[in-house]
Order: sequence, then C-alpha cells, then structure tokens
Amino acid sequence: MKLIFKQQPYQTDAAMSAVRCFEGQSKGFRKEVIGRTKLFTEEIFSNKKLEITEIDILKNVQTLQKEQGLKTINKLDGLNFTIEMETGTGKTYVYTKTMYELNKHYGWNKFIIMVPSVAIREGVHKSFQITAEHFQEIYGKKIRFSIYNTKNKSNLINIKSFADTSNIEVIIMNYQAFATTSKESRKIYQKLDSLQSERPIDIIKRACPVLIIDEPQRFGNKAEKIFTDREFNQLFTLRYSATHKKDFNKIYRLDAIDAYNQKLVKKIGVKGIEVVGNSGTNSYLFLDRIQIYTNKFPVAYIELEVKQANGIHKKIRQIKEKDDLYVFSNELKQYKRFVVKEINGLTSTVSFTNGVTLSVGQAAGDVNEEHVRRIQIRETIKSHIEKERIMFQKGIKVLSLFFIDEVVKYRDYSSPGHKGIYARVFEDEYRQAISGLSLFEPEYNDYLNKHSAEDIHKGYFSIDKKGKFVDSKEKRGQVGSDDENAYDLIMKNKEKLLDLKEPTRFIFSHSALREGWDNPNVFQICTLKHSQSEISKRQEIGRGLRICVNSQGGRMDASVLDSDFFDVNKLTVVASESYDSFAKALQNEIVESLSERPVTLTTEVLNNRVIQNEKGGKFVFDSQTSMDLIIDMKIKGYLDADYHITETLIKDVENKIFEVPEKLKDFETCVAELMTGIYTTANFKAAENENANNINEPILKPNDNFAKKEFQDLWKKIKVKTVYEVDFESTELVEKCVKAIDANLTVKKILINITSGEQQDKIDEAALKSGESMKKEKSVTERTESLLGSLKYDLVAEIAKETNLTRKTIVKILQSLSQDTFHNFRVNPESFIQGVANIINNEKAATLINNIVYSKTDKTYDDSIFTINNFKGSLTKNILEVKKHVHKYVKTDSDIERKFASDLECEEVLVYAKLPGGPNGFKIPTPLGSYNPDWAIVFNTDKFKYVYFIAETKGNMETLQLKEIEQKKISYARKHFEALGHADIKYDVIDSYQALRDKIMN
Repeated sequence: MKLIFKQQPYQTDAAMSAVRCFEGQSKGFRKEVIGRTKLFTEEIFSNKKLEITEIDILKNVQTLQKEQGLKTINKLDGLNFTIEMETGTGKTYVYTKTMYELNKHYGWNKFIIMVPSVAIREGVHKSFQITAEHFQEIYGKKIRFSIYNTKNKSNLINIKSFADTSNIEVIIMNYQAFATTSKESRKIYQKLDSLQSERPIDIIKRACPVLIIDEPQRFGNKAEKIFTDREFNQLFTLRYSATHKKDFNKIYRLDAIDAYNQKLVKKIGVKGIEVVGNSGTNSYLFLDRIQIYTNKFPVAYIELEVKQANGIHKKIRQIKEKDDLYVFSNELKQYKRFVVKEINGLTSTVSFTNGVTLSVGQAAGDVNEEHVRRIQIRETIKSHIEKERIMFQKGIKVLSLFFIDEVVKYRDYSSPGHKGIYARVFEDEYRQAISGLSLFEPEYNDYLNKHSAEDIHKGYFSIDKKGKFVDSKEKRGQVGSDDENAYDLIMKNKEKLLDLKEPTRFIFSHSALREGWDNPNVFQICTLKHSQSEISKRQEIGRGLRICVNSQGGRMDASVLDSDFFDVNKLTVVASESYDSFAKALQNEIVESLSERPVTLTTEVLNNRVIQNEKGGKFVFDSQTSMDLIIDMKIKGYLDADYHITETLIKDVENKIFEVPEKLKDFETCVAELMTGIYTTANFKAAENENANNINEPILKPNDNFAKKEFQDLWKKIKVKTVYEVDFESTELVEKCVKAIDANLTVKKILINITSGEQQDKIDEAALKSGESMKKEKSVTERTESLLGSLKYDLVAEIAKETNLTRKTIVKILQSLSQDTFHNFRVNPESFIQGVANIINNEKAATLINNIVYSKTDKTYDDSIFTINNFKGSLTKNILEVKKHVHKYVKTDSDIERKFASDLECEEVLVYAKLPGGPNGFKIPTPLGSYNPDWAIVFNTDKFKYVYFIAETKGNMETLQLKEIEQKKISYARKHFEALGHADIKYDVIDSYQALRDKIMN
C-alpha cells in the first residue's frame, strides 16, 4: 500500500506564511573555498544571509497578521516565527513543504529540525521517507535528510556533508543529542576523528541553517536558551506546534476550533468508565454535572434513587444548596442527612452536611482495578468491531491504541508466553466479542476468522539493549527479538500497518507514543491507566486525530465524503475516568490553547483580511470595503453602538437570510463565519470578564468592627465552649437501633458507569467554555462485587468511633441484627459501617433530646477563627461588600442569606458577624455532630440598647417543613445557649430580617 498525498490549501497557506516573512530577499546561496588538496578544492555551501532589514521583516509579518486576523505586533521578538497547527493537520508535511518553498524562492537549502524526543524524531524521519516521491513530483528534487547520531559512523558522514553540497540538506536532531549532560550529548562540542577533527557544532554553524523546532513547548529552559542565543548560528527559527507556551511573532494559526469546523481532523467521542458505587454511604448517588449561571447560584444535577408508584428508579434531579435529598427521593430513608452544604463550580464538587463529597462524574467507591480495566478493554473491542464492520466494506483498516502505565502489564517476561495481564484479558475478551460470528456479514466473518487473538495485537515501547520492552520513555538500544518487529511495524512501516492483510489491529503502548507518532486509522484510544495531570487530554487523543485513509492510501476527507465526513472520521476515547471529567478537561484545554481573537468589528479587524469561498475565489478587504461592510451591518442592526455583533445577525444566518453588500455576494458564507466567530468570542470574553468580580483573599482578617466594645461584649459571652452529658437507658437504645437497622439499612453493590458522548458537528469558544461542545448520548451501569482482599476491619471500633458509644453497646447491637442484615458487611464494608453508624446516631439523637444537659467549660473559642484563609467567591454570586460586618466581605450560602445580609446593613444594626464554620470554626457539639449557627448580631435600637441575637436563617418557618436533622440540632443549640446563662442573648430561627426585627421588638 502506498499513501497518497494531496496539496491542501491550508497547508500551502501555512508554508507560504513563512516564505512571505522574507519578501524582498534575493535568491541564492553562498559557496566558499576553505581548502585545497592537490587538484581538489574543499568547498562549503551555506544559506545566503538576510539582505532585508528587520524593519522589512516586521512589515511583512504585520501584513500576514492583518490578513489572518491575528494580533498585530509592534516589534519583532527576535527572528522567531510561530506557526500554530492543530494536532493531526499535517504539521510535518507543512514544514517539509516550507523548506521546499524557501529553497524555491530564496535558495536556502540548509535546515536543522529539532525535536524533543526519539519517538518524534522517528516519526519525522518516517514522514520524510513517505513524502519524498510526492514532493519530488511537485518540486523536481528531493531533500537529503539524515538523523544526527554520533554513535553511528554513517550518520557522522552525513553531518560532514551537510555543508559540502548544494542540495537541500536536513539534519533531524533530538533534544538528548545536544542539551543533556550525557557523553553523547557533549560530542557536539568535541573534535571528532571521524569528522577530521572538526566539531559537529562548527559544521552546523558554518551552514547558517534555518532552524525548525517541532513541539517547542516540550523543550526545557536549557534547550530554549540555546535556541534564543543562536547557538546554531541559525538564519532564523520557525516554531511548529498546536500548543505553544509562548507566541514568537505568530504568522499562522490553525487552532482546534478552525481545524474541527473545517473538517481537517476527526470528531471526538468519549466513553467514560468510572466507579460509581458506594463507600461511606448507604445510598446510590452520581454527580452528573454542575451548571454555573451568570447571575444565579450554581446548581448540580445529581442522579439518585426515587420512590415512585411503580417502584424505585434512578432519576437525575436539579439540586441547589441546602436542598435535602431525603425530600427529593420521596423520603427514602437512606438519603436522610444528605443535605447539600456547598456546590462548588471551581472544584466541580458537591459536599453534604454529613461529610460526604462528590466530584463531577464520580461517587465515592472502590472496586477491583482489574475489573475496571477489563471493562475498558471490552468497550474498546466493542467500539472497534462496530467501527470495523462498517469500515471493512469501505476498504479502511481500523486500528485501536491502548495506553498503559507499566510494560509488565502487557509484556511480562517472567510469565509463560511473556503475556502480561492486559494481553491475557484482551485475548479473552476479543474471543468472546467475536464468538457470535453469525451476527456479521460472511465476508467480515472471514476477515475476523483469518487471524487468532494472539496475532492481532502488538506493543510499541522503548526497547533495551537485550531487545526487551521497558518503561523508559526515550531510549532504544540494539534489538534482536520479536519485539523489534513490533517496533518497526508500528514506528517505521506505517503503510504495512494500514494494509488489511496485516493482522495487527490493536496496539499497546507506554507514554513513548504520547507525541511524535500518529496513524490516520486509529479510531479508538483507550487509557488503561490513572489519569495524570502532566499528560493532557489533547496529547492523549492527538495520536488519532488525523483523517483516515482507505486501502489505496487515499485520504477520506470532506471532498470525498461530504456530509458523511464525521460518520467515518470519528475517534472514540475509552477513558479511565468519567465522561464528564474527561470531556470537561478536554474542552478546558482547548479553550486555554486558543489565541486572542477580535470581539468587535472594526476596520482594523477587516483591513487586509483575505477570505476565500468554496470555489477558490479570494476577496481582500481594503479600507473602503471594510468601511462599506461595517456601515451596511450597522444599518441592518447587525452591529450595536459599540460595534459588537448582535443576535439579529446570528438569527439571520441561522434562517439563511443574512445579506452582504454587492461586492461580497459570492462570499456570504465566508463573511457569516467571520462574523459568527467574532460574536462567539465576544460572548466568551464577556463570560471571562465575570472573573473581574471574583474575590480572592489569601488571608481575610477582621476589620475595626470586630474590635468594637459592643461586639466584644457579645463575643466574650458566646465564645465559652460547652460539653453535654446524657443519662439514658442503653437497653432501650439497643432495641431501637436493632429494629431501625434491620428495617432501613440498605447497602448497595458497587457500580461501574459507562457513559458515552461526542463533539457537536460545529464548535466555538462559547460552547467550549460552557461545556456544550460535547453532547452526552447514553449511560450504562454495570454491577461488580467489592473485594475485601487483605484489608481488615475492626468493625466494633469503627462504629464506636462514629457513634461515641461503648464497644459493649455496639457489640449488643451487632449481635442482635438478623443474618441477612449482617451479610451486607461482606458486600460493602465501608457502606455497612457508615450506614449502621448513621442509623445509630439518628436513634441516639431522638432518645437523648430530652435527657441532654449542657455545661460551661473553662475553654473558649480563639479570636483567630475570624481570620479566614483562601477566601474566594464572586461579588455577582455569593459575596457582598459590606460595612457593618466584622469583615469587609461576607460570603453567603443562598439567596435568603444574601438578602438577609443586605438588610442587616441598616441603622438598627450596630455590628454583625457571620459565625465562621469550617474545621476550626464556631461549632456547638451535639450528638448529631457539630452545629454552626449562622449569625451573631448586635442591635442598637431606641427600644433596646445593644440587643444580642444569634440567628439561624431558614427559608421556610413551618416546623413540619424544617428537615428532621435540623430540628434536632436546633433543639440542642437552644440548650447550649441556655447553659451560657445570659438573659440578654437571644437565639432563634428566622427566615427574614423582618422576622428577626419582630422577635426583637416583642
């Protein structure tokens, strides 16, 4: 099979952007005689030096930036030029084409390609091999390319001849060859016998090469300093990546949004595999997502069990802070004490008053990891066969790529056949997947039957000197085993791997394939490892973004497939985390990678901009046509007074009634896309500007109000800590607990949730920011058993710790439980312990309420609790800037609290504080756990001088509407404040400032 390459317009534009930076430079090369040997002269060939000035180059760069809508620079940041290209769009092809074009226009013929790893070096080398004939047909010549390797004598000869011919010469060099402390790295600065006592660096410098940096963000500071200090005496530097850390004179942009919307890469689908079982609770909960609104508090979408007329079913409910899941479940007892404490959009978590915290896409739980990995492998094989069955008829080979964290899990040299656990699981699951061959078409069945499960998978990893796979990321020594065949097939023989006759369809790899290698026909990527923050989602999916090819090597792009493009070109990622977690991280990474775009329509945005229609026609805006379009759009209501795109334009585009001036009649679609892009960017920036209202105080200290005598008088009275004692009949408690546990304890089996979804057909910044660029399609839950393994539990001690009862009482309760109830401990120990403890605490609280006695101690709360660390929030959401509070800001938990705090800023209130919560805050001990009252208020009225009030704010004052747990805690709080013995301190529950005022006046 032979890959067929097309000249894509965007790739030509990217190459010509580099060429156009040097318009005005004359063509030629330098030749110098450096020595004579008898009749022979020794000549060197080098790139002709720049004749044009940096001012000329700056003008050329500014023109390019204006044409493409890039931010226009005022001065050059050295002779460095950034080309941004989304992964999978042919970056290596582009800089190869750029070298040919630079040679064609200016005669430059010496190039150094710098790559950050051996894997990328091998990928670049392979790309030069397979495109050589294609480029020779276009330019009538071939590039002479070689790898810089001081261990290989033939490669050293290539270094010697780098400056000795007039050919287009390219040296491919990886970071380890020049910027580390290794012996081989130092050779670049040493005189070598094989180079007639010359230093490799001198030969390179002499040629005055053009330096091309592939993936510059992966080079360290040492290497970057070598580049910017012009250690290679480079003429200039071209930088190519999808994710630049720094933009040096950006001259071309094809980012993730543009590449996707222009159908230059595959669509991404996700299958998230995540444990959603229970640990520490006795109820099923799954946090589906958190929705953040501009002027409202965030809401969470939580899946829970709901009691209905026809049974108990899982339902997703919209939840806000202080909601009680007991009510939402129609009073299923397992959801008692699940009151929403906080919905945190920054951390994507929901916390409950009972101490349980959920992250988006997760619930607490644990499960045997092998089981989860088996499900991932099974789902990957399933997706592979579903895709392959369709693609087989089209003559397209389907590949799946597994990323693993340890080589031994795939290739275990101590086991029979050297098979690791993943290899054994894969073969077992694959055989089961194809066992029902009668379900498939006969021709496809024959294809599946042609090769055994053992023959269809191979591994690409680094290889040591003994020819064995190792975890090392970069090194590869001399090999002589079957592993070398896998290495060569995957890394070097891309055409063979794409042939339907080649049995390999599944590839296992370590992190060495993270960058630098891709294959157009990777349709599934599975991450059989824990998600790592240092490896981005875009890096993981980048190996499969390239548009696929058929068995003739033809590119299956939009010109071939038209509306079926995304049906064929879809990459499915089987993630080792929830769908929501992966999708959110991926979208955030894309947003963070986007460079600056205009938010208003001005002549500066349009002037010199080039647009091109479907027929290849081009239109260049000048100052007059730019002004004409802006005036036309103002008249039609497409622009507001500040030149922002309006919704009117967007609606007209959607309704296909958008019109442009006569000169642009053939370019309606181009103009509409340009305007839509500006509109979505403006909305995105507006959302970002919300951050201006964010408060982030590392340390928030009390203000002068705290020191006021009136507040200090109150604080002195309430800062005294209390303890409680109870006297009750333990036999009665044991009987009640046993009855309640047998009747109400529910321990669920651990579940695994498989959720899938994919990108929308069109994406923009606003959709990415809101998380709506991907849509969820379906969710399947699979049950699995919790395995105790070697973990041992002191059951009595664990429950005693949670309930503050004696071991003797706990033993009595456990011994009296039914066998069916006690069997639940084996199903899920954590859930059993927490569930039993919760029920005991509930029964204990009901028994103790009439027998509890609070007493003052000699301990007090420290003033330091009013110093708050990491105080964060938004002035438009949950923070108020205030004057009478003991801090300059007050953070509220609900609309009721926000309104209440606002009303406290009145003449009747002298000073007030929201009593600090948190682990070290103001907490009243109760049998149900600590309780934190909301407010401490000092009034100054005509009727009452300095009235002290401790307030708990609730949204509904009807006793029956108050949650059961809240009623009990409030009852305990009343007894606590009574024990303090101060008649001038009032404690009560209110729902508004007016209700508070009424209690003060009565």
